[in-house]
Amino acid sequence: MENYPRFEFSDPLGSDPLEFFAKHGFLHFNNFISRETVSDIRAEIRVIEDKFVERQVEKINGVPIKYGTDVDGRKFIQRFPFSSQQSPLLNEFLQDPRLQALFPLLGDDAENPRVGHNEKDGLVVNHYINTELSKFIRMGWHTDCLRDVFYGKKIMPMLNVGIHLTDAKPGQGGLRILPGTHKQTIFGVLFKKPYFLDHRPDKNEVGLQTRAGDLTVHDGRLWHRVAQSTVMGEQSRRQVMYVPIISGAYAIKNEKSPTLIYQHFQNMVR
Repeated sequence: MENYPRFEFSDPLGSDPLEFFAKHGFLHFNNFISRETVSDIRAEIRVIEDKFVERQVEKINGVPIKYGTDVDGRKFIQRFPFSSQQSPLLNEFLQDPRLQALFPLLGDDAENPRVGHNEKDGLVVNHYINTELSKFIRMGWHTDCLRDVFYGKKIMPMLNVGIHLTDAKPGQGGLRILPGTHKQTIFGVLFKKPYFLDHRPDKNEVGLQTRAGDLTVHDGRLWHRVAQSTVMGEQSRRQVMYVPIISGAYAIKNEKSPTLIYQHFQNMVR
């Protein structure tokens, strides 16, 4: 599976990616956005990031912001939830009609499929850097269903869509998935691994080797982790945006939304 297929994006999706996703629970598309668009997005993220650092904002819609220290000593944001609500450019990006081409991956029974820019954690910008002072260097095994469990809701079909803003280089760590685990029972979703605490490689895991501008998508029930870079400093930098595609009843977040228990815990884990 290390030589998994990379697809070219089409609207509607072709039969090959649809069949691959049904079996394995993930997809990788090359060159979803141009390098120029990647540069524009990264510059925009830096602008809104500096504003939030200056204002020392701790949460957005109840979700903690994770701050860290960059290689030059600058304080910056390593996990930025609901970022599209802070930027017309990022908000416009989420209106890209191609994202709707992913809706069929939710399944035939999905109700009200939509891009969740104001639900879950919205458009999240993850910025990994491996330094002594970094607060975000890896993420342990987890699924994306835990939110529904903590809300006391039925686990609904969802997709986690990644737009990659840097190239993945050897030794940089990155996204690791367990193909096929989207078909597991609820017991497997909850107890297959200790959430966020287990960072150990799995013999069946697959590492996604992405380039800036690529798009990946995985089923919310799929077990995955983010491996720590084996290199330090600037060479370890990885930046990616994630937005959920969801279905079912609306659960819009606002400034009065509570912080869930697992979000407190997740923010404490380095």
